[in-house]
Amino acid sequence: MKKAILLIIGFNLLILIGIYVFKQDDVVDIKLEKLKQTYAVKPIASVDHSKLPALQKVFKTPQEVTLACISCHNESAKEVMTSSHWNWERAGYIEGRGVEFLGKKNIINNYCLSSKDNEQACAKCHIGYGMKNNDTYNYRDSSNVDCMVCHDNSETYQKGSSMAGNPDRNVNLAKVAQSVGLPIKSNCGSCHFYSGGGNNVKHGDLEEAQFNCSRDVDVHMASDGLNMECVACHTATNHQMKGRLYSVSSDDQNRAYCEDCHTSTPHLDKILNTHTARIACQTCHIPEYAKVNSTKMDWKWSDAGKLKDGKPYETEDSLGNHDYMSIKGSFIWKRNIKPDYVWFNGNAGHYIIGDKITSTPIQLNTLNGSYNDKYSKIIPVKISTGDQIYDKEYNYLIIPKLFDPEKGDSAYWQDFNWNDAATAGMKHIGLPFSGSYGFVNTEMYWPINHMVSPKEKSVSCAECHTRDNGRLAKLGGFYLPGRDRNTLLDFFGKWLIILSIIGVVIHNSMRIFTAYRNKQVETKIINYKINDDDNE
Repeated sequence: MKKAILLIIGFNLLILIGIYVFKQDDVVDIKLEKLKQTYAVKPIASVDHSKLPALQKVFKTPQEVTLACISCHNESAKEVMTSSHWNWERAGYIEGRGVEFLGKKNIINNYCLSSKDNEQACAKCHIGYGMKNNDTYNYRDSSNVDCMVCHDNSETYQKGSSMAGNPDRNVNLAKVAQSVGLPIKSNCGSCHFYSGGGNNVKHGDLEEAQFNCSRDVDVHMASDGLNMECVACHTATNHQMKGRLYSVSSDDQNRAYCEDCHTSTPHLDKILNTHTARIACQTCHIPEYAKVNSTKMDWKWSDAGKLKDGKPYETEDSLGNHDYMSIKGSFIWKRNIKPDYVWFNGNAGHYIIGDKITSTPIQLNTLNGSYNDKYSKIIPVKISTGDQIYDKEYNYLIIPKLFDPEKGDSAYWQDFNWNDAATAGMKHIGLPFSGSYGFVNTEMYWPINHMVSPKEKSVSCAECHTRDNGRLAKLGGFYLPGRDRNTLLDFFGKWLIILSIIGVVIHNSMRIFTAYRNKQVETKIINYKINDDDNE
């Protein structure tokens, strides 16, 4: 009878525990709700530019629009002209080098290689007009500052293809000038979504789908959610944008952090909050990138130059991505990709034009950090691989001339001659070319910061704390519970379990033995009383 009662009580206790664990009411995160309210309210412009007299005219050149803008915003052009968006470089400290000016002027990537000697094409994403040669470009001419590319709210402005940063000839300059306001996604995305020659080519977490996406793609930019603009996080003071792109930046300054809005203790669970000391928010909250359109993961320049019937050609993969182009080589694209993970302390190293090759694959940008560095956190990254042309004798990467509107001027995309393209490109940047070239493997690291998933779809504990193929399987140098074995800990752990079992067995044996002895004593007492009663 007693056993049945105990079983019923135990069963009910299990039910109550299950209800408590699995049926808890959702607790409202007040901090998160306040943030949602803050960004749900969109700013309202205090000026209607369509009514300003200075803009009621037909503009013959984009420079005329800029002069009209700075007739009121008389210090803005000066601010823009001190920014990296304008100068294509900024001063930064690189470990082992000291202070260097870094940017698109002297950094190489493994996509279209470099802006050097290809400015007329690359300048489509420069916030100025008329950049045909960045060595001779007049960076002090304020009339060449392109106000419209960042402030057009009509969504009709676009740069012309290979027009050195000038607007497309079909743009209605007056309409755009009268429609300016705070930057919106289309302003930022027109360059950052399409860098590298197409949609989502470089970054993997920035692409045209974010113009109008769901919360599953990006909780911040989702049109069915908060629909935040880029400048909500990448704020600006005097046109100096907050945030760093580590393909061209080196030091831990003026970065944009998730913690700027969410704080370092955003969770209601204390255990989760302890993770933020060494794990970036993105690591758990961006389980995949390139969620809608593919991103380019590998680019083999060595395969370029194949022709059919003497003419360049292109082929596509099953998803419609170019997997071969005569002018560029072969590509590998991927979609719905789990990131790689590295330790990062906010500082980066770079391969700069003219640097000697010391090892392969060449790390075009090195994200510094380690477990033993207290400022480092685990972050998600896209690792871009490929090969590119280098000088076999001088042992450095070559900057070939790729673009020219016409044939016969050594541009590879027109003439398909690596020797001529290398000769022209190296002459332009002032470095010698030996005439002997080959192709060398390279890597680039692109931190993944966008395409944040809803919290229900964030990385689960078991995806990292597991022995088999966990997300952090490649990241060593530290002990991760559930993944790693420690002989000493395992030894003590096994013996603690064994001793615990022995203790339980001994304890239960003593109780059984005690109960048995007590039963015997009770039996003797009862028998004694019975005998005593009989004697009476």
